[in-house]
This record gives sequence, structure tokens and C-alpha cells, in this order.
Amino acid sequence: MNDWVGCLGSDRVPTPNIDSLAQRGLLFTNAHAPSPKCAPSRAAILTGKRASTTGLYSNSHWWRPAYPEIVTLPHYFKNNGYYVAGGGKVHHHTDGFNPPDQWDEYSPLIRDQDLVVGYFKNRGEDRRYFTEAMPRHPNNSLDWGAMEVDDLEMGDGETVRWATDFLSREHEKPFFLAVGLFQPHLPFYAPKKYFDQLPLDQVEVPINLPGDLDDIPPGGQKMAASRREDLRMIEEYDNLQHTVQSYLASIAHADTLVGILMGAFDNSVYRDNTVIVFWSDHGYAFGEKDHLAKDTLWERSTHVPFIVVAPGVTTPKSRSSRPVDLTCLYPTLTQLCGLPLPRGLDGVDITPLLRDPNLYWDKPAIIDFLHGNTAIRTEDWRYIRYDEDRAGEELYNLSEDPNEWRNLIQESPDSASPFRRWLPSSYAKEVPTKGAYIFDLETYTWKAK
Repeated sequence: MNDWVGCLGSDRVPTPNIDSLAQRGLLFTNAHAPSPKCAPSRAAILTGKRASTTGLYSNSHWWRPAYPEIVTLPHYFKNNGYYVAGGGKVHHHTDGFNPPDQWDEYSPLIRDQDLVVGYFKNRGEDRRYFTEAMPRHPNNSLDWGAMEVDDLEMGDGETVRWATDFLSREHEKPFFLAVGLFQPHLPFYAPKKYFDQLPLDQVEVPINLPGDLDDIPPGGQKMAASRREDLRMIEEYDNLQHTVQSYLASIAHADTLVGILMGAFDNSVYRDNTVIVFWSDHGYAFGEKDHLAKDTLWERSTHVPFIVVAPGVTTPKSRSSRPVDLTCLYPTLTQLCGLPLPRGLDGVDITPLLRDPNLYWDKPAIIDFLHGNTAIRTEDWRYIRYDEDRAGEELYNLSEDPNEWRNLIQESPDSASPFRRWLPSSYAKEVPTKGAYIFDLETYTWKAK
């Protein structure tokens, strides 16, 4: 989910439940994913360690075989006396891989890809945008459209149903509950009612400014080119406006599920003594800089919703523009719950900002993507360095240029000096990919091939 939510100033799609959640506590308006891709972002959030520290740079890198002894955020709470439950998409690599040491219970992710196949098969119909419109594409999740189903009939509906049941139960121990919503995620399918609320002729497509890539160095050009063939196929076989409409409908669907979950929370006995955190693993582009999806170090791919409601700590209806990245979750939650701060975390404890959102804050958000590439985001600026030898740099003043259309690095190279000091001193070697290991389902252990 990118930053297209009402509480962050977007009017593209109504998000009343997420907006209402933001009103309960503190909304960070300048929060960023630690990496603009699913697996490295979630690995960094759940381990508290950046990709540049671990070498977990891409979706092909699985954290557990690379670091079998690492204690993740849920595992840490379990080790400290909490009952730990998870459901849906929490770790990126979820299917068949939720070892018992991580959770006391887990509700498996139900992928919408599988539901979509069954839905159209039962109706005697084809998935138009996969089987007919884009027959050349091998990825069966590059698809979108409406389904005549209720919210709870989608994959995330089962996760929310499980979570609401969990909240209705009496728990002897304090609990850590992770509810992983898959939406909005390809395939962009959602209940038809949201499409009806978002007429196609009213859907605004992001601006793809001609010549926007002219001042981008080779590292940025390469990232922008990824998934461009998908963007071209959308333009050829359908239209980008329809894809954006489906993404917005998926956000509206996710928002409704947040409302159902929060309703169950409010009806529970836990509402007054439980910390709530709402976050997204990265943003998503729809044509900006001639790019589709994530996988870049620009604002669209990294800026995410981030809300914290901590009873007795955060102030309702508060906002902070201080830059944070989501590696902060591990140290911050341990501090809020009075647990010892684990050693060796890269993430910064933002508890002081929870108490005083306008506190002086000199720490930036730090975002890694692939080996040697990092973005530094401050209150007003974004600096990007590609490759360890500084083969390419970008610098943007987002207070004046929120779309990042003007790379200032050539005009003012010395202005980047304050940001360079936050770059990683070194980048960990990429860990072996999943294909280098064999996973034993009986022992939940990995062995090298």
C-alpha cells in the first residue's frame, strides 16, 4: 500500500477506517519502508537489521536459512512471555514456512491468486487480463478486475475472521498479534462494489513527465526500467487507468477489513491496554518516471502509511513529519512493553517521538535496495547513491519538488555532503538464495544442498 490514504492527504479513494485509526494516535507523515521490495523490507522490519547489514536484498533471499539463529520481533516477544499469534502475510515467505519457534499459533495466508482462478472457473469465464489480454506474460498474478463477492470472501477476509475470533477470546498471557493483509497486492482483484464507487472516468493516473529520466544516473535508469515491459503491456492490451482503478478498489477493500478488525478490537477487553501499529511494506508506482510497481529508491516506492496508537504515550490526532524508517518497530515496541532492548539492532527507538511528535530529530530514514544502493530521506530532502563507488547520485528538495522531477546533484554537489555520512560504511555480501537450500518440513530446518 502506497501513501494513497486520506490521512496522508490523498483523495483518490476513501479510506475512512485507516483515517479513523490515525485519529486515535500518532500518524507519521514521513515514514518509509527500509527497502522498496516485499522480502527485504519485511526481513528488515522483523529483524531490526537493514539489508546492507544482513545481505537480504531481494525476494529470492530467505532470512531463516541465512540466519538460523536470528531472533525476529515476534520470536523475541514469545521468548519474553507473550502469547504470539500471526496470520496472513507477515514474513514475506509465508507458505509452508512458519516454524514453531516464531509463533504459538498461525493462520495461513490464503492467496487471492488461487481464489481468482477458482472464481472464474466456477463462472465458466476466463481471467481476461491474463489469458486473453496479456498472453505473453508468465506471471499469473499480473491481473486485475472486479469480483462479485463480499469482503470476507476474499483471502484477507479469512485472516480478519481469524483475528477477530482471537480478540474475542480470553488470554492469560499478554499477546503479540500480527495481522497480515495481502491487499493491495497483485492480482488487483476486489469486490465489485468498490469499482462501482470509483467510476473509471474519475480515476486519475499519475503523471509520467516526458524527459523525467534525462537527469537520472545509470543506477536509477536501471531500476526505472524494471517492470517497464509490464507497463507497456498494460498500455497495449488494456489501459493504465483501469489498473489504477483496481489498485484503488483493493485499497478500499483493505480499509473495510481494517474497520472490521478495529470493530472487534473495540468490543474486546483489550482496547485500553494494547498498542496498535499500522504499516505497509513499501509503496507502488503506476507510471511515474516511466516505471511500474516498486523496486526504486524514489518517494513513490518508499513512502508508506505508519500509525502508532500507544495508550498513555501517544496523543490522539497527533502527527509527526520527522523522517523514520520501519526498522524502528523492533526497538520501539520492546521499549513500549518494558522489555530489554536487544543488542545489534540497526533500527532506532522512536519512543521519544511518540511522546513528542515535534521533538528535534536529526536522524534520517535510511532505505537500501540491492547491493550498494541507498536512499537517505530527511525532513525535506532525499539523497540517493547508487553503487559503492558513487557511480551515480541524486538529490531532491522535496519541499519544493515533491514529484522528484529535478535532480539537483549537478547543480549543487556539495549539498549532498550532510547526507552521505548516513550511508552504510559497507554492504553485506548477498546471502545465498532459497535454491541453495533444502527445507525439512518435519524439523523446520534448512540444509545446504
